Amino acid sequence: MTVVVPFGNAKQASATPPQRIGVLLVNLGTPDSADAQGVRVYLKEFLSDPRVIEDQGLVWKLILNGVILRVRPARKARDYRKIWNAEKDESPLKTITRSQAEKLGEAIADREHVVVDWAMRYGNPSIRSRIEALAAQGCDRLLVVPLYPQYSAATSATVCDEVFRALAGMRAQPTLRVSPPYYDDPDYIEALAVSMSEHLASLPFQPELIVASFHGMPQKYVDKGDPYQAQCVATTEALRKRMGLDASKLLLTFQSRFGNDEWLQPYTDKTIEKLAKDGVKRIAVVTPGFSADCLETLEEIAQENAEIFKHNGGEQFSAIPCLNDSEPGMDVIRQLVLRELQGWI
Repeated sequence: MTVVVPFGNAKQASATPPQRIGVLLVNLGTPDSADAQGVRVYLKEFLSDPRVIEDQGLVWKLILNGVILRVRPARKARDYRKIWNAEKDESPLKTITRSQAEKLGEAIADREHVVVDWAMRYGNPSIRSRIEALAAQGCDRLLVVPLYPQYSAATSATVCDEVFRALAGMRAQPTLRVSPPYYDDPDYIEALAVSMSEHLASLPFQPELIVASFHGMPQKYVDKGDPYQAQCVATTEALRKRMGLDASKLLLTFQSRFGNDEWLQPYTDKTIEKLAKDGVKRIAVVTPGFSADCLETLEEIAQENAEIFKHNGGEQFSAIPCLNDSEPGMDVIRQLVLRELQGWI
């Protein structure tokens, strides 16, 4: 059967204004407040995710609700207060991620039909709320950018899980793209190298070696097929090559262990302790698995691990900032976004 579309209708359809494209930057998350209640709400959401803690059975629920959420929030709240952005009353991760989105928007402002926003996987602003906001602004195409250089099921995949859950409740779903990990992207490696070189040049001492510390993961997750460890290794090897450093001068370690399972090794804190005991006096630590400074970099590395180093005989310690919203860091995000928007803009 042939359907004839009247010329007037065709003309009306062709005059429909072009739809907009949403770009959503997503980072891990943060409590809404630096007190026990704020941290408790955040930890409950985070630790109830089966991508983060895969065994969500009765034993884990009893541990989580009966022990962890009663004890840990007050202690972690104290850690958050050490780094809290008092002026904005928010964590540095939220401040930096917002700035990254704003600067990206400014950098691609010549593309008026592209709208940039940001969200947190856990906490606020939620992924669902920002997808709904972008849809309300006429975005019928959506690029989600997980701000994790290396992929893991506990980070990048759970962002996708939440995006899909949000889309499942929408009748008019936007067309979706998700940017890939960029662990060995030449722009990313170059930005890291430039940032490291500038920081090291500003120090009043010369480190004897550099520790590249990545967030840890249970070993069994990698044994099941998670590519995270291999991508951390690839990042470190590319960075060594670009910086002209061998494995003895740029070490690879993993931080932030949780629970009693074996995690990826070598452990950052144990490595730093051993270095100090072996007579190393001056080190710097870089965190190439984080796109923005957060509790794990500003408190765990810059404060806790610095104390471990000095307590065991080390003398000079420096934490190299993440790329954050710096010019090199924003260039990485901009290039990634423009590449993934090809065919849409």
